[in-house]
Amino acid sequence: MAKALHTTNVVNTFIRVAEDCPARGGEQPQPRGGQPTVATLQYAMIAGAPYKYTSDDVVFATSAPGRALDAKAGKKERNQAREAFFSRGQACMRASPLGKRFGWGIHADADGRIAIYAVGSQRYQALAADPELTQVRAMRSKRG
Repeated sequence: MAKALHTTNVVNTFIRVAEDCPARGGEQPQPRGGQPTVATLQYAMIAGAPYKYTSDDVVFATSAPGRALDAKAGKKERNQAREAFFSRGQACMRASPLGKRFGWGIHADADGRIAIYAVGSQRYQALAADPELTQVRAMRSKRG
């Protein structure tokens, strides 16, 4: 019997920045100690190709198991690693540092593909006011 796979994908949803987000505009995350962080990896992936990837694609690619696969990994190996990763629940994009710390709203379209928009931008405001979208907030960094 195959294990049930969990998903972080959502459709027609806008994840607004966290209530305690310190950024007043979209800030590009910087590497720490010369090493990329989850935030820098997610930012590069989404900003470089808006509406190309789903939340699952981004969460897996920027996770430790996803980063451990080298470019030579075959499709079968990649699929097995992804299946093992999603055999347990994973944090969704609401937990991403992009919305918690760096001021980016995350929009998932009807196909579940995501893009980011800087808080305060016209597009962010339009998405935040769209009654057709499910509106949620990124998770707070501190307990309220």
